[in-house]
Amino acid sequence: MTTNMNGDHGKEKAMAMADGFENHNKANDFVKNHDNSLSIRVEDGGVGSNGVAGIHGNGSTEKVEEPLENVAREVAQPEPPKARSKRVAALDAFRGLTIVIMILVDDAGEAYAKIDHSPWNGCTLADFVLPFFLFIVGVAIAFALKRVPRISDAMRKITNRTLKLLFWGILLQGGYSHAPNVLSYGVDMKHIRWMGILQRIALVYFVVAMVEALTAKLRPTALQPHRFAVFHAYHWQWLGGFVALIIYITTTYALYVPDWSFVFNSPGDINDGKRFLVRCGVRGHIGPACNAVGYVDRQVWGINHVYTQPVWRRSKDCTYDSPNLGPLREDAPSWCLGPFEPEGLLSSISAILSGTIGVHYGHVLIHFKNHSDRLKQWLLMGFALITFAIILHFTNAIPINKQLYSISYVCFTAGAAGLVLSGFYILIDVWGLRTPFLFLEWIGMNAMLVFVLGAQGIFAAFFNGWYYDTLDNSLVHWIHKHVFVDVWNSERLGTLLYVIFAEIVFWGVFAGILHKLGIYWKL
Repeated sequence: MTTNMNGDHGKEKAMAMADGFENHNKANDFVKNHDNSLSIRVEDGGVGSNGVAGIHGNGSTEKVEEPLENVAREVAQPEPPKARSKRVAALDAFRGLTIVIMILVDDAGEAYAKIDHSPWNGCTLADFVLPFFLFIVGVAIAFALKRVPRISDAMRKITNRTLKLLFWGILLQGGYSHAPNVLSYGVDMKHIRWMGILQRIALVYFVVAMVEALTAKLRPTALQPHRFAVFHAYHWQWLGGFVALIIYITTTYALYVPDWSFVFNSPGDINDGKRFLVRCGVRGHIGPACNAVGYVDRQVWGINHVYTQPVWRRSKDCTYDSPNLGPLREDAPSWCLGPFEPEGLLSSISAILSGTIGVHYGHVLIHFKNHSDRLKQWLLMGFALITFAIILHFTNAIPINKQLYSISYVCFTAGAAGLVLSGFYILIDVWGLRTPFLFLEWIGMNAMLVFVLGAQGIFAAFFNGWYYDTLDNSLVHWIHKHVFVDVWNSERLGTLLYVIFAEIVFWGVFAGILHKLGIYWKL
């Protein structure tokens, strides 16, 4: 009697455990599929893969009896560990490429002016750097805020990271640091520069990330089966980008720009201390002198707190040596010596679109799991943006202009970023050609560190501080002159090779060592 009762009790317990196991599996399937924002799919064999339930060809379900020992044995087996999501190496390679281009154009651009920033309209290699940064920041935001358990925590994290970016931006580009060649630190607060590369990234990151976090509970968990589903699911992000675009266009073409004046400060220059007047009195001007982008910065920050060496000094209006920097023309207009902020406030509002497009590429990566589906979305978007930008530029409707951060510039650089990311994705993640691009991945994993120490010259400044007799007799200067310039008997070629091997290759190896040691610097 006791044996039979125990047996009945064991059967009831095992059946309860089996039912619970089945329900647990179903719940996990539901959460997993909705967490990935994919439709729940029934594989061949049905949901009853544990033998408890099956699906007939007509879609009906039927209970399948199975020996109790098999069910109990299945319940006793531990649940297999979840597979870790594979890291998309193309994202790191893209970020690393952006840092490499930045080092190349900053340190070799003086020798090869054609890769330096365009004096005004047009787009050169240097003009891709900042929008590429903003694009990949947007892609990262989509992943970082894929799940937002508590909006307050996400907002606090976004604010903290924004403040850190602002701090490093003002420290490195506000005038406090004079690295690598000037061995002094400090800035006159009457002339501190408030905007810069990291400051623009901070502003774009804050706006785009906040929109992503605040709309996390409003977007659907699964995409609808239609062509523009990913756009519809994230319409709030696109609405934010559209609002930024409207603010930029309205201000650029409707704001009245009056005459303005400035005092040129350059010790030793014949024009040092002179005041110059720039006559404007116009609306909708998109030339160097009287555009609304520059006017907004002069009004908001003050004329003494904007960049004092704008690239327009290399334009044909200012020098006969254009696109190189040369002596001013005798008939050069007064604005050639004036200040202009290339990372200004109004142009940073336009730059929000670069981050928004990057977020879209991140959403595609999250929702589409098939290589061909991802690439189709990315490539179509990239080619469409570039085509639109080219039409705007060559019809003179809205020229491609980095200084103004025009809408055509946004589309052209964002489209190019999408195509480059697609290329990396095909080569590295689809075809598996990872080894040739490892150094880019390593730099991309430690992008902030290489940016501060390498691109901003802090590391080189440390060695320049150990000089012999004269400031230009340090290890860095010696290597540049004797190992590269003298060997190749060319200042231009020697400088280019120095940047490639003594800087880019060096930072690739250095970042690789840090990666092997598991050391990363992230804000």
